[in-house]
Amino acid sequence: MVVVKLMGGLGNQLFQYAAARRVALVNNASLKLDISKFKNDKLRTYRLKHFNIKAEIADLADIMQAKGGAGISGQINRRLAKLKPYHRRLWIKERHLHFDPNILKLSSPVYLEGYWMSEKYFKDIEDTLRQEFTVKSKPSLINEQMAQDIHRTNSVSLHIRRGDKASNPVTSQLHGVCPPEYYQAAVEKIAGIVENPYLFIFSDDPRWTQENLRLEYQTTYVTHNGADQDFEDLCLMSQCKHHIVANSTFSWWGAWLGAYPQKIVIAPRQWSQYKNKDRIPETWDLL
Repeated sequence: MVVVKLMGGLGNQLFQYAAARRVALVNNASLKLDISKFKNDKLRTYRLKHFNIKAEIADLADIMQAKGGAGISGQINRRLAKLKPYHRRLWIKERHLHFDPNILKLSSPVYLEGYWMSEKYFKDIEDTLRQEFTVKSKPSLINEQMAQDIHRTNSVSLHIRRGDKASNPVTSQLHGVCPPEYYQAAVEKIAGIVENPYLFIFSDDPRWTQENLRLEYQTTYVTHNGADQDFEDLCLMSQCKHHIVANSTFSWWGAWLGAYPQKIVIAPRQWSQYKNKDRIPETWDLL
């Protein structure tokens, strides 16, 4: 059995699931999700319930079993496991935010705790994930109509992530936000390659976006899906032909799930204070 701790928003949860799903598949093991962190989280909720994933919700017994057991015997098992090489331990805590090849050697049972923000953790099960990261429910009429517009145009998803990255001083200093100049340069780069680009702009701060971003191309601001319908926005983003992503795991997945064969993806060179080289796929362009 593989148990993974979920935390953060939808984008983070998709990374956590993807890495754990790969560990479970190669070990022919069941996958269970520890969603206990959301009980006291006022900002985030469990979001993967909207997708066709292959996992069950872990209970306390599952969590303790994956960590080596409960009580004194479990504590002893975990202490002994710390003497083993990292990839053979029972409770795997992420040691850094760049790719760790040891994760590809994990066996079951194991408990995973981390963010795992690199496609290198799951690239070899890409087809499986693309099937499972489809939305269970039928889209609303307005989302169906917008999807039609996306398919008939040279659509470009453009995501602007602000939220706490703009309003919280600590988060802002750590992660920052992409400035309007980044988006303008990214749009011009795509416009130099793609004829008549049509921008579909997604943002958690649409008012700021409309007031501060001046773009000379046909544009639709996607504002009808609220926070509870974030999976609908992600689905729309993934249907666009090309993508301009923010320093955000949400738009990372919108671009990664895009299936257009000639897609162009532009990502910010400065993602955060952390290393960027393992986070951005090699086929994406950096600005």
